[in-house]
Amino acid sequence: MKRLFPLTAALASSALLLTGCGGSGTSGSGGESGAAAEEATVGISQFVEHPSLDAAREGFLEALAEGGYTEGENLTVDLQNASGDQGTSTSIASNFASSDADLLLAIATPSAQGLAQSVTDRPVLFTAVTDPVEAGLVESLESPGGNVTGTTDMNPVAEQIALIKQLDPEATSVGIIYSSGETNSQVQVDLAKEAAAEEGLEVVEKAVTNTSEVAQAAESFDTDAIYVPTDNKVVSGLEAVVSAAETKQIPLVAGEGDSVERGALITKGIDYQQLGRQTGEMALRILKDGEEPASMPVESQEETELIINLQAAERMGVEVPQQLRDSADRVIE
Repeated sequence: MKRLFPLTAALASSALLLTGCGGSGTSGSGGESGAAAEEATVGISQFVEHPSLDAAREGFLEALAEGGYTEGENLTVDLQNASGDQGTSTSIASNFASSDADLLLAIATPSAQGLAQSVTDRPVLFTAVTDPVEAGLVESLESPGGNVTGTTDMNPVAEQIALIKQLDPEATSVGIIYSSGETNSQVQVDLAKEAAAEEGLEVVEKAVTNTSEVAQAAESFDTDAIYVPTDNKVVSGLEAVVSAAETKQIPLVAGEGDSVERGALITKGIDYQQLGRQTGEMALRILKDGEEPASMPVESQEETELIINLQAAERMGVEVPQQLRDSADRVIE
């Protein structure tokens, strides 16, 4: 298990990207508290279903179970999914505001924004949120200041963009698909553009408003590579991007590991299940120890994992340099 730590302001700047797939050893873990686990009701608002967000939810509930909260015994879980629709997410938040939940969890930025606006009288935790300050969820990463805190999934965007040149030193352009309605995506695109300029790569942007537009956007690229950030709507339609990259015979760099398992070629990113576990440990500190979100710093992961899918590389006609293979933490063959 790798060490985890509170996210500092420096990590929120453009180099902020020291996140990763560490274990769940946060300071003051509620799982180690001597307080007994009483009955609790937890409401979960998840923006959309895809493997990374599902993994974060599973990790959260695992941490609660290890801390003494067993669903069906002393834990009631009310899970609501917005299916990628902002209006539905807002409605879910309003319903939770009038519920009797002791603590609420938001999975992804749109769900977090909805709960933060609707619920002010109970603790709200978030996970899989890229930039909590930019999203208006907390006053600062070190001192959230209200009833909302959680974990960020900010990935090392600059290092991910650098992978393009490592795969193809002759590459001159990269296509980026993102959702125009997601704050988290715009933050990553801005970072990607800065990193691409450093690498001598021209950026071609394609913004979508829903998952059904992803395929057309991906097919329209005439670039040397495609990059998909941790964008909820785009990742939900990832298979269309994978297909486009295979047809065009160019590498697809992803923002997280689950997308590599689904067919992207490579990433250097975090482990969402461990991120969810970390958020669950924060929940235990609130439920069992009485900690206040206002004074609980937003946390991230310290280390990243380099994952390569060699099957995807073959389908995309990309030869992965041996040096890159040797440095990988995980290779899918």
